[in-house]
Amino acid sequence: MNVGIYIYDDAEVLDFSGPFEVFSVASRFLEEKEKFNVFLISEKETTIIARGNYKINSHYTFENVPQTDVLIIVGGIHTEEVKKTTVINWIKKQSKNTKIVASVCTGAFLLAQAEIITNHTVTTHWEDIPDLRKDYPSLDVVENVRWVDEGNILTSAGISAGIDMSLHLVSKMKNLELANKTAKQMQFDWVMN
Repeated sequence: MNVGIYIYDDAEVLDFSGPFEVFSVASRFLEEKEKFNVFLISEKETTIIARGNYKINSHYTFENVPQTDVLIIVGGIHTEEVKKTTVINWIKKQSKNTKIVASVCTGAFLLAQAEIITNHTVTTHWEDIPDLRKDYPSLDVVENVRWVDEGNILTSAGISAGIDMSLHLVSKMKNLELANKTAKQMQFDWVMN
């Protein structure tokens, strides 16, 4: 199962590293053919400079990314990213060919801009909830939850909540036992909403 995580300059480090770790650790408990193939995607082949000057390279770009089963859009300083037509169109196109689309933190703004979330119940980082409500008034933006599951679309609150949502995804796509084993291996106190 291919899990693609979209990253960009000024992305929040734990927004992509947390989910990446969850799916990587979960795979340790799975047979080879059952493992998650988790990878990072960027718009172009360049070093991404995430928050805190954290430099990282993606595995794939828009040009060569394989088919994804799960597409995760991360947050960070998203205000420039939502203005990029190429990015928004790519997210829109990718979402049509994937089983699950998820966002961490302010990644919800990119999903809203791409019209993947329209009148859905969603969440984001607590600090950005007022802006998400203002910018996309048709959304039902909820507070004080770690993630929201709308079937094939999931959104999470800020930063570390992406780990909780990813563990939930593991339980949803595989089983609860694997999610619990993964959380224990990570020494992470999983909040199940």
